[in-house]
Amino acid sequence: MEEPVPIAEIANLDLDVQEDDDIVDPWNVASKSDTGIDYEKLIKRFGCSKVDDELIARFEKVTGKPAHHLLKRGIFFSHRDMHSILNIVEAGKQFYLYTGRGPSSDSMHLGHLIPFLFTKWLQEVFDVPLVIQLTDDEKAFWKDMTVETSMKMAFDNAKDIVAVGFDLEKTFIFNDLTYIGQCPEFYRNMVRIQKCVTFNQVKGIFGFGDSDVIGKITFPSIQAAPAFSTSFPAIFNDKKLPVLIPCAIDQDPYFRMTRDVSARLKFPKPALLHSSFLPALQGAQTKMSASDVNASIFLNDTAKQIKNKINKHAFSGGQPTVEEHRLKGGNPDIDISYQYLKFFLEDDEKLADIRQRYISGEMLTGELKKAAIDCISPIITEYQERRAKVTDDVLKQYMTIRKLKFDYK
Repeated sequence: MEEPVPIAEIANLDLDVQEDDDIVDPWNVASKSDTGIDYEKLIKRFGCSKVDDELIARFEKVTGKPAHHLLKRGIFFSHRDMHSILNIVEAGKQFYLYTGRGPSSDSMHLGHLIPFLFTKWLQEVFDVPLVIQLTDDEKAFWKDMTVETSMKMAFDNAKDIVAVGFDLEKTFIFNDLTYIGQCPEFYRNMVRIQKCVTFNQVKGIFGFGDSDVIGKITFPSIQAAPAFSTSFPAIFNDKKLPVLIPCAIDQDPYFRMTRDVSARLKFPKPALLHSSFLPALQGAQTKMSASDVNASIFLNDTAKQIKNKINKHAFSGGQPTVEEHRLKGGNPDIDISYQYLKFFLEDDEKLADIRQRYISGEMLTGELKKAAIDCISPIITEYQERRAKVTDDVLKQYMTIRKLKFDYK
């Protein structure tokens, strides 16, 4: 029988959180600063490592490809054991990718795209299999929705994910409420994980209270299980492979727990790459949320809706009057239109030019908003064209339990 892991090892948290610290956990993200989350401070609190110039250079050397703009610009800003993954690649050994989505709306929004766009790039440059988990069970526990509603959202969001363009031969998408009943190996790994973590430890890591439904207590084991390759016998047989998990930083508590449990279960510790948050339209104090229509740009919004949302709601870093703006310039670090360009405009020179012209006062807020609209609208239009082609039959291919194009013996 596995002994529970000591809580200090699992939590790995700075428990001395100050009153003015940012709130970042799997369910809440908030900052009191106009510039948003202090990611440098968050790295120290969570005990992860910064994505620095050395790591980016090594990425390019190992892959033979230019680093993704989301990596170069610090949007994927921290990691756990990424050098170990690069060591594996250099040694000619194998690993896989795992990421996911908690379905909470009929359509994903622009912020949800970030981990998936980067994961697609990782899959392409490393030529590795990918498993994508849809945690419809989680949303049934945390949201006021039925199991049936949560499952429907999972399938809708799965179509959204397919439209990103993942390679069918290398990608398996599953929802918990279906797959766990189909794969006993997945459930067995859940039980192994549950035996390693006590109730008090889960409360300490995730802040569960005595009035929380019991499903919440067991859910972390469900999100941890895909980090064990034997949870997917059709893909990996019984081979224990390392995994790299690209995800937003708010999901890190699940995988701090997973890393400590994996050592006890004799699996490789999962490596992680953490992304920052795409801010809400109203400002960087919180992330874009599916629960607020006016705070988010959804992937099924029309070009007119996108234009209206940015023009009406995007927080400005400009001055109150044109004359004052020409004199003092704007602040791109708090301006939401500029922040969206930082996430989605791939041309580094053009982004630098926009930043300089806005700071100098040459570019006005209205012009910056137009630049953001002109950047985002074509991305979503092209995405919607792909999404329209994702039929039920196409989705079924991605979600069918099957061997992928890789051999593991």
